Amino acid sequence: MRHMALDRPLLRRTQGLLFWRLLGTGRGPSMTPGADPRRWALFAVWRDEAALDRFLERSPIPARWRREATESWQVRLIPLASRGTWGGADPFPAIPARRGEEPAREADRAGGPVAVLTRAAIRPLRLAAFYRSVPGVDELLRAQDGRLASVGVGEWPLARQATFSLWRDAAAVRAFAYAGEAHRRVIGRVRAENWYSEELFARFAPYGSAGAWDGADPLAALPAPPA
Repeated sequence: MRHMALDRPLLRRTQGLLFWRLLGTGRGPSMTPGADPRRWALFAVWRDEAALDRFLERSPIPARWRREATESWQVRLIPLASRGTWGGADPFPAIPARRGEEPAREADRAGGPVAVLTRAAIRPLRLAAFYRSVPGVDELLRAQDGRLASVGVGEWPLARQATFSLWRDAAAVRAFAYAGEAHRRVIGRVRAENWYSEELFARFAPYGSAGAWDGADPLAALPAPPA
């Protein structure tokens, strides 16, 4: 836990790192209140792949992960679409794919697995309503066909929450978002009751992964998208 503070100066000085957040995780697949003190995450946006490779090879932060972790997993993602902000900033303006150029168009056409990041800053007076809604959405998420893996993550306990999820394809994402009554009902209340002071929704195409998440790489068994 101390590295949530101690790693920040190192990350601020990392060349090519455009946007980052150190994140704790929940115990379930979505934003349940309970925390898992043994599992942590880094979400990072890089200027280019060379900058990421230098970080993984030379920085003391991933070197410590390799020494101390009993399990670790990483995934590389092409942004396909995003809306909203995180801490007042758009995490993706400097990424070519964010501007609709060829990597994003090709990945979107190819089909295959999709990653989704949802993040929200919850208004204090809406916290109780938000967490009362979580069990129904969590149950739907666990049972959803096409979900490969998911985890609740957050910057602050309770009030700044996010989910990261992996799906078989875009159709599975749409089925969860629009077909499940519990999820549609929550989305309606979010808008009607103004639960969030800030939110971000982003969709990505995974193109490389390594390691294990709960004992396996959730993307390993999927066929590669067409060339």
